[in-house]
Amino acid sequence: MIKVKQLQRKTKKISAIAQYKDLSIQFSLDGFSFCISNSDNKAPLLFTKYIFAASITSPELLLEEIIRIFNTDKDLQQDFSSVFAIHQNNLATLVPNKLFDRNNLAPYLKYTVKTLKTDFITYDLHDIIAANTVYIPYVNINNYLFQNFGEFEYKHHSTVLIDKLLSYSQENSDQQFFVHVSPNDIDIVVCKEGKLIFYNSFSYSTKEDFIYYILFTSEQLQMDPNSFQLTFIGDIEKDSELYTITYTYVRNIHFMNPVDNFFADNNDFSNHSNFILIT
Repeated sequence: MIKVKQLQRKTKKISAIAQYKDLSIQFSLDGFSFCISNSDNKAPLLFTKYIFAASITSPELLLEEIIRIFNTDKDLQQDFSSVFAIHQNNLATLVPNKLFDRNNLAPYLKYTVKTLKTDFITYDLHDIIAANTVYIPYVNINNYLFQNFGEFEYKHHSTVLIDKLLSYSQENSDQQFFVHVSPNDIDIVVCKEGKLIFYNSFSYSTKEDFIYYILFTSEQLQMDPNSFQLTFIGDIEKDSELYTITYTYVRNIHFMNPVDNFFADNNDFSNHSNFILIT
């Protein structure tokens, strides 16, 4: 099943009923999504996405919206075998193991993220590469989830994205250029045969910003826009201005085609959307 709300809500649901269910949620200042899946076979049963208005500008306002959703959405008002939360923000950096000190995390962020002394900084271990994502989670939302569900697991969205794409690309000998699109940010992941070559996230406000970061990355990696294949994931469609301007400069573009076609024949979502939470 699928649900979107301005606060706009979209939902997809399937008829299968599971006795034991897992809950996965993903949130950012742009929106809130959740997926309920069968605990036994991990098959998705329900997906819901809320799209926020532009007034969500802080973790405090985000928490208010999430509390409102939990108080009104009956699908969230049930027992779950496990809960997994994904923090989506640009308050993160990737650190190789050989440079990593888990007891001194703040210096990793100070050149790329504006931090406060009171910020809680944590890290995720990656499953495939010898690296860690150091980031600032939304602690207020973690506290709210703990009050509702007790212990739960959480990670940064880039950790999940990188590990999934590396696993996806393990058997491919070509260098792969992935662009994960969100309303105000993009993540660029370049990998080959399960090895990470490049990762970074960029904020954009115009289509010119958007294509600049793609072309800048390809130039730094000496990848010819007329030759390499760019794979889009996330909030982008072929009729969008972001796709149009990208196709002006990059000739080989396609959309991610995940193995799980949960969104097949759905009018609200494309198969390449919501890759982090669903696939």
